[in-house]
Amino acid sequence: MRPEQLSDAISHALSDAVAAGEFSVDLPDTVKVERPKSRDHGDWATNVALQLAKRAGMNPREFATLLKGRLESAEGIASVDIAGPGFLNITLDAASAGELARTIVEAGDSYGRNDSMSGRVVNLEFVSANPTGPLHIGHTRWAALGDSIGRVLRASGASITREYYINDAGNQMNVFAQSVYNRMHDLPVPEGGYPGEYVRELADAVLAERPDIRDLDAEAALPVIRELAYQAQLADIKQTLSDFGVEFDVYFSEQTLHASGAVGQAVDRLREQGHVFDDGGAVWLRTTDFGDDKDRVMIRANGEPTYFAADAAYYLSKKDRGFTEKIYLLGADHHGYVGRLKAIASCAGDDAEANIEILIGQLISVNGAKLSKRAGNIIELRDLINWLGADALRYSLGRYPADSPIAIDPELLQSKTNDNPVFYVQYAHARSCAAARNAGEKGVDRTAFDAALLTHETENELLALLAQYPNQVASAAEFREPHRIARYLESLAGAYHRWYGACRVAPQGNESVTDLNRTRLWLNDATTQVLANGLHLLGVTAPERM
Repeated sequence: MRPEQLSDAISHALSDAVAAGEFSVDLPDTVKVERPKSRDHGDWATNVALQLAKRAGMNPREFATLLKGRLESAEGIASVDIAGPGFLNITLDAASAGELARTIVEAGDSYGRNDSMSGRVVNLEFVSANPTGPLHIGHTRWAALGDSIGRVLRASGASITREYYINDAGNQMNVFAQSVYNRMHDLPVPEGGYPGEYVRELADAVLAERPDIRDLDAEAALPVIRELAYQAQLADIKQTLSDFGVEFDVYFSEQTLHASGAVGQAVDRLREQGHVFDDGGAVWLRTTDFGDDKDRVMIRANGEPTYFAADAAYYLSKKDRGFTEKIYLLGADHHGYVGRLKAIASCAGDDAEANIEILIGQLISVNGAKLSKRAGNIIELRDLINWLGADALRYSLGRYPADSPIAIDPELLQSKTNDNPVFYVQYAHARSCAAARNAGEKGVDRTAFDAALLTHETENELLALLAQYPNQVASAAEFREPHRIARYLESLAGAYHRWYGACRVAPQGNESVTDLNRTRLWLNDATTQVLANGLHLLGVTAPERM
């Protein structure tokens, strides 16, 4: 019996009691059940009697006593005890608890998926690095967390589009092109330009595509260099992300907003909403009406649009494409964007509390990380992947809340010890796979299943944790906190290791294969499945051998 099934059973008991006239009270849509701190207090606990008794005009223990009688007759519940002022501690019968093992194995990779966010259409924008250089350590956290947030949202029923906004407009792209041009002609890096060996690589890529480019004068060559170097650098970014296990559904070009006239149209639309005004020859958006610290210029007096105007056009593009919820994942230096983006949403007629969400990630540091040889002045993501491995890096970034700074210890992540969280969890998966292989060699299969045989205390602990997984996924999606999955997996791995030490799946020596062995194989394989499902949500592999 899963927690949601027990919650439903309690709700039915409450409804039956109301129908029988035992008490009269408005019932909640769902009843919350929690794991008690001590297993001596049962498998699950609820304080619903404390919540409803006063409204029913009853003493909480009296209310709990009525509910206890009904619950004890419910299928799958072995006993119900009343504790303190009216808590209900519930113990499931072994068969009911153990049945979960078969449920999980039969569900496979769908176990844990839920519909808590069904019907919600979400645009999730993250990373969005400038296409003027390689991805670096500053992008690493959002690449990992953004991808995992997208995975848990999708697993909870939301319709998700993962989007990368390419900042490919503005003077930075001109400086980028000039940097490649200068490197091609062995000239110094231009003022404010881009250094690094990668610029030489881009120059070589442009020459391979257009060998004649060196013969053109700067005026003719720069637009061609800008486009070809941009495409080469974007391809490098996409490959690095792919190596990190991160894929995007949409790469949205800022240039298209300008080329299509969307920026000017955004100004006109917001003016129609009554939020645009002219002052000093410039065009402004009155964002202070919605909590921003100052009004924002959209079109300068010289007629040039600002980055803010493009931000407004981009937001309206998301709205027009049917995304009722827009989630922005921004770096630690972007706190100032929160007010202005929410103001854009309000000016566009949206609810800034419901239609836009902005998450700010804190910085990370990696002890001993070296500046990139290619880029010269940054720590490249590709170097971190090659050094630490994508799995270790993604897991270590995924197991902390976004708003907490992280200092990564490379020696720990490369160690094969229980102190290394990613090793601990992956080893549990590999060990469970090995246990299944060993059992198969001894003739154990899943041709029989008797849930009532799973009575060992470590089996009770393991089953209770397996039951919590769907709620962990739903909570991770609701709060945008994939670290809940990582911490859960570590608890599950610990429970599995304890069970493995106490309960053997395969028979020992000359023992015969029994239904207990076969049933334990179901439990073993259920744990394998949940570990794999959880690691997938973090973008981490589930190795079968280590």
